[in-house]
Amino acid sequence: MEDKKRKGNKKDLAPSRTEKRGIGQYILAFFLLLYTLFCALPVVLVFISAFSDEMSIQKKGFSFFPEKFSTSGFMAVLRYGKQLLTSYGVTIFITVGGTLLGLLIMSMFAYAISRKEFRLAKFLSVYLLIPMLFNGGQLSGYLIFTNNYHLKNSLWVLILPLCVTTMNVIILRTYIVNSIPAELMEAAKIDGAGEYRTFFQITLPLLKPSLAAVGFMMATAYWNDWQNAMMFIDTKHTNKQPLQLLLIKIQKNIEFLLNNNNVPASAKAAMGGSIPQYSATMATVIVVIGPIMVAYPFFQKYFIKGLTVGSVKG
Repeated sequence: MEDKKRKGNKKDLAPSRTEKRGIGQYILAFFLLLYTLFCALPVVLVFISAFSDEMSIQKKGFSFFPEKFSTSGFMAVLRYGKQLLTSYGVTIFITVGGTLLGLLIMSMFAYAISRKEFRLAKFLSVYLLIPMLFNGGQLSGYLIFTNNYHLKNSLWVLILPLCVTTMNVIILRTYIVNSIPAELMEAAKIDGAGEYRTFFQITLPLLKPSLAAVGFMMATAYWNDWQNAMMFIDTKHTNKQPLQLLLIKIQKNIEFLLNNNNVPASAKAAMGGSIPQYSATMATVIVVIGPIMVAYPFFQKYFIKGLTVGSVKG
């Protein structure tokens, strides 16, 4: 009888625990939704401000409900037309080419230092950490790339500095060690496969989640890079200017028109009678982050999986 009572009490307690779990999940979902909303509000404000009238922004500041909508900010950016398309092409080429080249080099490096039987694995691991701890600075980097490598005004100078990073190699190496069975590589070795065949036919296909995560971070870094372009690309080489550098020049041109009292009326008339400083700034932000926002949902699954598996496990 006592056993039946105990079983009955356990059955009575079970629904209450399930209900508590359900309530906790709803509370957690509510706070996550609230946090997502707070994160999304600045992005929404940027989009609204980009289509707001400049005079309404100057009077009442940035608002989710502007008095008047206008496309003058976008027109100020899109007025560059052909140069904007050229800069988009340069940025896409740098982003795609640099990401693919970097993933190939770093995955091969990570595979090499993950092999215990490789004699130089420890030496290369220490060699990899040195740039992470010590940095020569921008001046020395500028002198090396211009005087020694002769890459001034070359697209290679926009690709190579961001091609290999220590943290990304560590993520790929950790993923190989923890997620790819060593027995699989040993079986390939027994079957007569060499290191290159083992890497390209076995290791590389299994690295897809981690490669997607690292690749997305690399693509974002390449897409947002403007400092290298400003240092190494001269203003006369307009066919090699990436998007970020062009947008900085657009902002400087707008500031020049605003701060110079000798600007002819024809220049202001080309801007629609008034110079859209704030709305044009928001429009440039949309031009920059738009492609990244479109690409992120396609990489989100691999991005999360690659980071959790590749960096949390030791």
